Amino acid sequence: MKLHCLDRTLFRSSHSLNSIQIPAPTETHLWYVKPSEVKSESLVKQYLDILSPCERENVLRLQGEELRKSALLARALVRTTIARYQMNSQVDPRSLKFRKNMHGKPEVCWPSIDDWDPPPLHFNLSHTSSLIACGVTINSQIGIDVEEKHRSIKHNILSFARRYFSKYEVQFLGAISDPQVQQREFIKLWTLKEAYVKALGKGFSGAPFKTFTIRARGVMEGYVNAKDSSTKASEIVVDSFDDPTDVISSWQFLLLELAGSHYAAICTEAHGKTNVPGKLMVWKTIPFLEDEFVSGTDAVKMICGLQ
Repeated sequence: MKLHCLDRTLFRSSHSLNSIQIPAPTETHLWYVKPSEVKSESLVKQYLDILSPCERENVLRLQGEELRKSALLARALVRTTIARYQMNSQVDPRSLKFRKNMHGKPEVCWPSIDDWDPPPLHFNLSHTSSLIACGVTINSQIGIDVEEKHRSIKHNILSFARRYFSKYEVQFLGAISDPQVQQREFIKLWTLKEAYVKALGKGFSGAPFKTFTIRARGVMEGYVNAKDSSTKASEIVVDSFDDPTDVISSWQFLLLELAGSHYAAICTEAHGKTNVPGKLMVWKTIPFLEDEFVSGTDAVKMICGLQ
């Protein structure tokens, strides 16, 4: 898709962002910001400045300061994250254009420039009131979801799961006697299912949660057949149409604890015969102020699989 009105400031950024090399084909990059740590009014004004007129209007019409701030940071994080990746030179985040696929998933709409091939960059955004995250890959579709670890669930977990989860996932949760563990595993499952649907790019209506099963290979069978809660596995897989023998191998999953307070699930397209995820690189950021590479620290703890 060509843009007929090209903003000539595209490759001249007036804002300070650390440049990052685009991910390797087997890498996933994850950037996150905590709204509670953004306290400067001047920063908020900078974030508003890089939004498109339509984005700015949508943010400002929201009711409630906290909701407006979260929406603003979400859009600013997407723009500043994508703008970091070096091509010919740094991109101005204000000049980025977006479009949506037929199911509503946002994509970067690169301009048509002579002698320049746009990078095959994919991104996905997820946010709660307390944390916003953006994942980036190259040549691979991506879906991410973040949820608070101690998110309150108003409904009975099993009753709620019966409405949205596959029968195998309901059995998995029903075999857990400890209510706290059951809630924890419910939230993990939810994030993994949400990440998968977002990676597909079809939305919930295009891929209802009940039409597929998320499990750690070997774990779901342990619960369903023997209710053996000691079973462990590290490989998370997705089965389609409630058939646990039909494993979809074209997707790979990462499940992690982020910032000590959230679960994060990442689903990316698998290439080749293996569906073991590649390298994950994570940054905590306050755009235009500071970036911290947190991979290998207590801020990022990989979870081997479901309980």
